[in-house]
Amino acid sequence: MKRVLVVYYSQTGQLGAVVRSLAAPLASSRDVELRVIELRPQAPHPFPWPLSRFFDAFPECIYLDPPPIEPLEVGPNEQFDLVILAYQVWFLSPSLPITAFLKSDAARRLLAGKPVVTLIACRNMWLMAQEQMKNLLSAIGARLIDNIVLTDRGGLSTFITTPRWLLTGRRSGFWGMPPAGVTEGDIAASARFGRALAAALARNEERSGKPLLTGLKAVEVDVRLIASERLGYRSFRVWARLLRAVGKPGSARRRPVLAIYVIFLVCVILIVVPITVLLKALLRPLLAPQLQRQKAYFEQPSGSSAQRMNVFHG
Repeated sequence: MKRVLVVYYSQTGQLGAVVRSLAAPLASSRDVELRVIELRPQAPHPFPWPLSRFFDAFPECIYLDPPPIEPLEVGPNEQFDLVILAYQVWFLSPSLPITAFLKSDAARRLLAGKPVVTLIACRNMWLMAQEQMKNLLSAIGARLIDNIVLTDRGGLSTFITTPRWLLTGRRSGFWGMPPAGVTEGDIAASARFGRALAAALARNEERSGKPLLTGLKAVEVDVRLIASERLGYRSFRVWARLLRAVGKPGSARRRPVLAIYVIFLVCVILIVVPITVLLKALLRPLLAPQLQRQKAYFEQPSGSSAQRMNVFHG
């Protein structure tokens, strides 16, 4: 009997749906004992998210300085063969509750030396968050063996539909734009990862340290976004440092600077991002080898190949 632990935090409920889809084949396996734990912040994050509170969380997200979460309901001596860590991306960083977990003594005890599969459901930018996730896992001695990424397929419309969903709770499509978030089809199809993990666990492959989800289109990098995301993350660190210097979370002194930052961010989205994407498109033939190297790096360890899709697809 293999013991699998799933740890996640879902603010909108979307990631919870992905977790349920992926975990269903593991839960139905007679050879797997599954534990699913949803993280609970001591001060719950609201949804929909008021604009001021949304941006007030930004500096601490960037600098991985989370508020506390409730203790996990896990016994002190419990051991697991595989851990699935599912998280949202907030401001190009792991969400605050998942960061709080990874910085806890419980995470060090549960994940040290254990194979970990990360699972991301987000708009479309996740590269910098996963780089931070790698560092957090390494710091507690965990072994990242796979990464799964589900993104919104809405393209440029997500600059409108995602904020509308987070700030108002309205997810439905409008003005010809698709609904916000990961599609129901993609959520249902994530069950293939659970089937593959159950099969791998039956063969003790989690002990090999090698990826278990290759050939299942676990992650695909959009090379058009790499430069924008790196540039955005550098900018975020500058602004986050300034905001932390001005005041603590919830401080009235932060509000004027946050207002300036919001104006700056809107200008970046409307002006800098399209220019960056256009320049990348013009230079793509010259940058093709470099972009392919970057794509291969960020798609590790699971990759974007699809040769096993027919084996584990429902």
